[in-house]
Amino acid sequence: MIPVIHYQAIGELHEQIRTGKISPVDVVDACLTRINRLNPTLNAFITVFDDDARELAKQAEAEIKAARWKGPLHGIPVGIKDFYDTAGSRTTAAFEHFRNRIPKKDAAGVAKLKAAGAIVVGKTNMHRLGMGTTGLESAFGPVRNPWDGNFIPGGSSSGSAAAIAAGLCYAALDTDAIGSCRLPAACCGVVGFKGTYGLISSQGILEGEKADETILWLAHPGITTRSVTDTAFVLNALAGHDGNGARQDFHVEALRETKLRVGVADNFNADQEITNAFTVAIESIRALGHAITTAHAPFDMPPFGDLHAIESDRKTIADRAFKVIDVMVLPTTVTTVPTVNDARANPQALSPQLTMFANYFGLPAISVPCGVDRHGLPLGLQIIGKPLGEAYVLQLARQYEAGSAQRHRPIP
Repeated sequence: MIPVIHYQAIGELHEQIRTGKISPVDVVDACLTRINRLNPTLNAFITVFDDDARELAKQAEAEIKAARWKGPLHGIPVGIKDFYDTAGSRTTAAFEHFRNRIPKKDAAGVAKLKAAGAIVVGKTNMHRLGMGTTGLESAFGPVRNPWDGNFIPGGSSSGSAAAIAAGLCYAALDTDAIGSCRLPAACCGVVGFKGTYGLISSQGILEGEKADETILWLAHPGITTRSVTDTAFVLNALAGHDGNGARQDFHVEALRETKLRVGVADNFNADQEITNAFTVAIESIRALGHAITTAHAPFDMPPFGDLHAIESDRKTIADRAFKVIDVMVLPTTVTTVPTVNDARANPQALSPQLTMFANYFGLPAISVPCGVDRHGLPLGLQIIGKPLGEAYVLQLARQYEAGSAQRHRPIP
């Protein structure tokens, strides 16, 4: 009988797989068993690749035994947001008219994960066409928050956040256009990350379908995991270089102990529960020995859809907002997690007010759990860096996470 592994970190699990202490076949079987048990309630996956995943797990086992280990993701089950094309398998964006849309080619990010040895166990549910923050609107039914089904999971990467939180897989490839990865991560108590614009290829997101120009500028590939170091492992597989042509080991960067200049945003308005949790989080960061100062988050963007200055704004944002700081911290959401009843009539019921500026300016950003509200629902802390400042973002997030008491899980 294999041990309970569905909440293990990739860093722990990949070493067991590499050394033969556990087989990728057993790992995939454990995930598929859990998906079969919990997905009828959570609705986190639209499509599950049971047979293909098991065959790939056998292949991974043989490769590792033959000393052809591909790296930390080899044999690790992952999910793919149903925005990304998967060759020969439907990609729907949770849209009724795409229900039978079957691409011929994998998206670039999917291909990179497969090349790294990751095993795709399925396509995760999402808010229809990525056009909402609640996760309640989908041609395949709403996703449920694994902490409490009476509350929204967030969106648009709702299925990924629910799947990761419930231990159905270890990582998910997502998108983030206004906070679409970070918002559900905050609602479901997991880690949601997006890199600098262009760091991860977005090629193959509904390839060939017409896309709004604004979304093309704002949308970033995202990563959902249960820990910052897990995010770094996945980022290593997805990011070909650091933006300057050189390869960067983000896992090594996340483990550094650099003393940082941390700017605490002082120009946001949020519910009292959010503010209280944020204050506690800042004291934890202060205890790490970082230099703390106040900062203004650059909320002064043009209205949504106005792209006339976006290229010049991205070139000047480092001097404007990060001249005397390395990273900026602020809450992920302005409110606690809304209930399904309160959010049902409004697809944007969970405000992207504190997340969207990172998309406009193309900044690396991460949301990590930072407590729970009075209903026991998770809250998120957001850490944002200047362009190509992923290393500092991951460092601070990992250090904060290491000192956090957020270790409980929504489903045993």
